[in-house]
Amino acid sequence: MCLVVLSGACTLGRMGLQGVVTTGIYCRAGCTARPSPENVRPLRNAVEAQAAGFRPCLLCRPDRLPGLGIEQPDAEIAHAVRLIAEGFLDSATTDQLAQRIGYSSRHLVRLFEEHIGASPDFVARSRRAHLARRLLDESDLSISKIAFAAGFLSIRQMNRVMRNLFGFSPSELRRKRRRGDPLNPLDGGLRLRLPYAGHLDGRGLIRYLGARAIPGVETLVDDTYRRTMVTCGFPGVIDVRDPLDGRHVEVTMHLATFGSIVDQVQRVESLFGLHRESTEAERMLRRDEVIGPLIRRRSGLKLAGAWDRFETSVRIIVGQQVSVGGASSVSGRLAARFGETLGIGLPGGLRHVFPSPDALADADLHGIGMPAARARTIVTFARAVASGAVDLSRVAPLDEVCAELEALPGIGPWTSHLIAARAMGHPDAFASSDLGLRKGAARLLGRDEPLSARDLETLAERWRPHRSTAMAYLWLSPNHVGRATA
Repeated sequence: MCLVVLSGACTLGRMGLQGVVTTGIYCRAGCTARPSPENVRPLRNAVEAQAAGFRPCLLCRPDRLPGLGIEQPDAEIAHAVRLIAEGFLDSATTDQLAQRIGYSSRHLVRLFEEHIGASPDFVARSRRAHLARRLLDESDLSISKIAFAAGFLSIRQMNRVMRNLFGFSPSELRRKRRRGDPLNPLDGGLRLRLPYAGHLDGRGLIRYLGARAIPGVETLVDDTYRRTMVTCGFPGVIDVRDPLDGRHVEVTMHLATFGSIVDQVQRVESLFGLHRESTEAERMLRRDEVIGPLIRRRSGLKLAGAWDRFETSVRIIVGQQVSVGGASSVSGRLAARFGETLGIGLPGGLRHVFPSPDALADADLHGIGMPAARARTIVTFARAVASGAVDLSRVAPLDEVCAELEALPGIGPWTSHLIAARAMGHPDAFASSDLGLRKGAARLLGRDEPLSARDLETLAERWRPHRSTAMAYLWLSPNHVGRATA
């Protein structure tokens, strides 16, 4: 098993980056190397630094910042940044990316240059190159396997990109790795430690996911979340646990091939919200007299995101007015009947991949165990996603997102806000009709009866624009203020 450390402490990322024009090297602002101030140029992120021709410092390793140091993309380009992070440009062009989000290619490139400091193509190359650099540093995979794992089409392409970004070939970079960097050539898969921004209660998230695990697709083993995945057509299993070091979650991939694991890394980051900075939200909510005590008692609670946006959205729809356990059972039957069945035995009874939108768009859900109206909602929703009428990767104002979802039959505010929060990562979604949230808020106010949806909606106005974080605390706080129902 190879142990790969994908970052140092994330708090330094919020301190900014600086390029030293006399050396051509860029550093974290807190680096022990102290250049003369007149030789320093401020930089917004690692992509801008490398697009400007700077190489990363070997002392502070600014290339290890989560999300390449791009903390909060401007709203105009956030959708494009999300698609690039999910590998859109691995098989498409900048023109197709611009068309997907409704811009001209020229306008999209101009926005990227203005707000990030590099073109969309450069951001995509950096995404692959940074994973390759980390694997070169801290795994014993061969250079050819690393090129495949990072999503490069060939070793030659990786050589060219690595020289352009880092100033050295892959073999030269491997020779430069620190002596203390671990190799750990043990059995048991490829192990990585993924950094997160701010604070994270990883074990709380894992318990939340485990309670909602889809049988045959996901499971909870001790304090480890485990699920099926397919990489380059080969089935595998991924494990995620919180080592309680305050900086990383630990991932172990059991795979037949390490091809394009950059995409699997992105899915873990999305599921656990590793790039979602919660410090600002917690700072604001901490001052609130109602929810503040929860924040002060324990920080780092986040809503789970999504491994696959469609899968999570369907799981939320199935959960309408059904117990958590009942919704998981029905979702498991959906996976067993319409998902891909893996041809090998996997640990934990895992054997299915959740069905795609195309697989459910024309599915006969009779006998699955849900009301006919809800079955029709799932089929209609699947058709909307498959056709592109609903784009779950879209970044848009909350009201617009919810209105689009609620235009579909069977989707109301509870469902639309949960899809917006978990599947689409909206920071201000809030399912005010949820019974668990209404009970939790009532307890905070010293009341015996749950608040009405209207009263909770009024109370939650004070928590804008961070109501999704408030929802996480009402649901997931250690003293179980409100039991999560979704």
